Amino acid sequence: MTGPGPLPLDGYLVVALEQAVAAPLATRHLADLGARVVKVERVGEGDFARSYDDTVHGQASHFVWLNRGKESLAVDLKSPDGVEIVRELVSRADVFVQNLAPGAADRLGLGADELRARDPRLIAVNLSGYGADGPMRDRRAYDLLIQAEAGLVSVTGTPETATKTGIPTADIAAGTYVCNAVVSALLRRERFGDGATVDVSMFDATVEWLGHPLYVQMYAGRQVPRMGLSHAVIAPYDAYPTRDGEILIGVQNDRGWRALVVDVFGRPDLADDPDLRTNIDRVRNRAKCDAAVGAETAGWTTADLDARLAEAGVPAAQVRDLAGVVDHPQLRDRDRWRTVTTPAGPVEAVLPPMTFRDVELSMGEVPALGAHTDAVLTELGLADRIGDLRGSGVVG
Repeated sequence: MTGPGPLPLDGYLVVALEQAVAAPLATRHLADLGARVVKVERVGEGDFARSYDDTVHGQASHFVWLNRGKESLAVDLKSPDGVEIVRELVSRADVFVQNLAPGAADRLGLGADELRARDPRLIAVNLSGYGADGPMRDRRAYDLLIQAEAGLVSVTGTPETATKTGIPTADIAAGTYVCNAVVSALLRRERFGDGATVDVSMFDATVEWLGHPLYVQMYAGRQVPRMGLSHAVIAPYDAYPTRDGEILIGVQNDRGWRALVVDVFGRPDLADDPDLRTNIDRVRNRAKCDAAVGAETAGWTTADLDARLAEAGVPAAQVRDLAGVVDHPQLRDRDRWRTVTTPAGPVEAVLPPMTFRDVELSMGEVPALGAHTDAVLTELGLADRIGDLRGSGVVG
């Protein structure tokens, strides 16, 4: 139950010169945590993610997902006046996040070195595809391209077909590290007084997420194969047939194997089979293991087997489509859905994963393009120039 506690980042100002997915995700997390986030967008077009699709009441699904709780300032950064507006806003900020093309922020006079020379306490975050240096520094980078370069597609898919993940994993990984870096830098500044310049790349974040397959390559000299829903070094670990569908079972130790075949299937002979006794045996004899498990699961309905596996403490999951997730009892019964305001009407959104017991995190409205331009300009002491700036196209 939430109470009256303060939001963790209440009082901090974040200015975000951002587009697409990775940086907007990071700053949306910061907004959820209570920071004031001013999103700088292009006059007329805004963040190009606004036009990816029109699924959510005529609005782009990516944009609605990634930009709640922010203020939108529409500025022409090709104009010196527009750049100066952003520089003045950043001079009042705690954090500046940008994910423009390599070198673009520096050319605008909004590079981290220049901004921090004016304000050493500023936390300036550069989010890029491949990092601040190296031979690929200037390459264009999108999620699919990073997934390929970082090797993620080499371990994702089936033995016959490599595939990207169904969500923008490289973007999400990088955005998550930006959020972590900002919170860490704010904590360091509170303790020691120093700001920070932080570089996060989608490539580095994705390579870090490769985890054990990378170590298998480095220390065993072999590529982890693409396994579909299965696992290279664990068995049984796959989707198995039921009378009305399929269920995923992931037994990670020999005790779990015995619980599965003895307590659930009533087959102690499988527990004592020398080809299946240990996980190493089962991986070595995967075809026999999977055939034995599949023969048993095929006699159950998915719901009955799921309940029985849970009762026996055997790791399992129903293989749900997205309609099943939207109405998932674990979300519904824990009251995890909230209504968020958008320019085209209310939408449902899931509460942020980080749950504070004393306060519910903020889930502010999704902004219309330039909705807060006048308010921000007034705050900067430019109220008497709004008409002229708008008339000349400097702001929208």
